[in-house]
Amino acid sequence: MKDKPIGIFDSGVGGLTVLKEIYKLLPNENLIYLGDTARVPYGIRSPETVIKYSLECAEFLYKKGIKLLVLACNTSSSISLDTLRKNFDIPIIGVIEPGARKALEVTKNNKIGVIGTEATIQSKSYHLTIKSLNPDIFVISKACPLFVPIVEEGILEGAIADLIIERYLKEIKKIGIDTLILGCTHYPLLKKAIKKYMKDINLVDSAEAVAQDVKRLLIEKKFLNNQKSENTKIFYVTDAPDRFKKIGEIFLNFEIDTIYKISLEAEETTK
Repeated sequence: MKDKPIGIFDSGVGGLTVLKEIYKLLPNENLIYLGDTARVPYGIRSPETVIKYSLECAEFLYKKGIKLLVLACNTSSSISLDTLRKNFDIPIIGVIEPGARKALEVTKNNKIGVIGTEATIQSKSYHLTIKSLNPDIFVISKACPLFVPIVEEGILEGAIADLIIERYLKEIKKIGIDTLILGCTHYPLLKKAIKKYMKDINLVDSAEAVAQDVKRLLIEKKFLNNQKSENTKIFYVTDAPDRFKKIGEIFLNFEIDTIYKISLEAEETTK
């Protein structure tokens, strides 16, 4: 079991922020990543569709013999986590609770903002989780549906990004929050541009907290791989592997050597 890989999936490239932190913290672990790039973004889909897509992605990774599954997608974590845990007999970690806990650790004025996809914000998953941990916290949430498409296009800075960020975050900025949860794994790629607009604010990227939870769970289950050998990192996408590779390598800071385009229906792969 220790040698088996960790499975990670997201609707696109955003979940690579989670993979990067897991790789940094657990360099001995073998990793398999699935980006459902043919159907990105999940955030505009109905809950029924998000659950269907999430089940298909989880099933694909489960058949690869993974020992643990990470939902590196806030929309899937918000809507599908309970369903997936009922359908698979391996540990499954989402990104909502780790991000909420991190925000509570760093806020000083007890005013927290949450930005995410339409589906994540409508689910109120962050709001409810934060309130369950500390009912005295003020929480304001805002859907930012254009953030995912511009990240997928590689537009991470510049005039276009600045205009879209101002459009979405203007109201939140006025309220005086001191902490902002980037409630979508695509959003950390816009961190520099968001920080420029929001100035002195804590930006919470749940990826680091998720990696810590992965390590804790692996130790608890005695699944941790302690063998100091070079791990394998295999990537699967459902569309546009060349674009995924180009954008992914920009913020992973290492080359994506093994990437396959797959069909979740036919489960056929081409390199």
